[in-house]
Amino acid sequence: MRISSQLNVLLTPAEFKRLPEADLSQTVCVVFDILRATTTITTALHHGAKDIIPVAEIPEALALKIAHPDILLAGERNGVRIGKELTGGIEFDFGNSPREFTRERVQGRTIGITTTNGTRALRACATASKVIIASFPNLGAVVSSLRKNPPTQLLLVCSGTGEESAAEDALAAGAVAEALWDLYSADQIADSAEIARQFYKKHASNLLEAMAHSRNGRRLLKIPELKEDLEICLARDTVQMVPELKKSGRITN
Repeated sequence: MRISSQLNVLLTPAEFKRLPEADLSQTVCVVFDILRATTTITTALHHGAKDIIPVAEIPEALALKIAHPDILLAGERNGVRIGKELTGGIEFDFGNSPREFTRERVQGRTIGITTTNGTRALRACATASKVIIASFPNLGAVVSSLRKNPPTQLLLVCSGTGEESAAEDALAAGAVAEALWDLYSADQIADSAEIARQFYKKHASNLLEAMAHSRNGRRLLKIPELKEDLEICLARDTVQMVPELKKSGRITN
């Protein structure tokens, strides 16, 4: 796989699956999993978590717990925190709601979080020169960081849902593309970046309404205790940090 454009957006999992074949040595990847993994990761670090270890599946999270008993585990399935019935006896400490990750609960702790698509996207970017975790709460900080040191190649990676695209990820990627548009000439910009940018511009004045009509937004709204998460995940610039996935596989600020 060859990435020819200097500002590019991957809108579907099918695209980021091919990244391990690509030369990403000069590429900065920005990963979005807005509902809710990258929002939750950003929130946990903002509230003092030491680091985050993303894993794809429950058995991988359990192996982490066995190897490191002090680790906290986070994850949900179908909107419900992972419990003993899915693990054979270990209760996860958190679901995947950013509201759960308070300073009192996460300060100084390592957290293993299971998120299927988000982890797949992060791992696909592992050979990049830098892998940044982005959400609406830290979008301004991410943009500021990228403007200070514009990368030779910038790849905005939407985690999606299952094997399909996710509107919320495309909106966030479009917001970043719009904020950095002046840094690149027309022939350096991929069509996918223009698509995401126009999608964001269309809905920028009412992101909540756009999200409420998206598949993942509708799913959250159907679960009464998770409705508040939608607004939290869309809150702009409440966190001034730019988490990165390190070569160790851990996410730190």
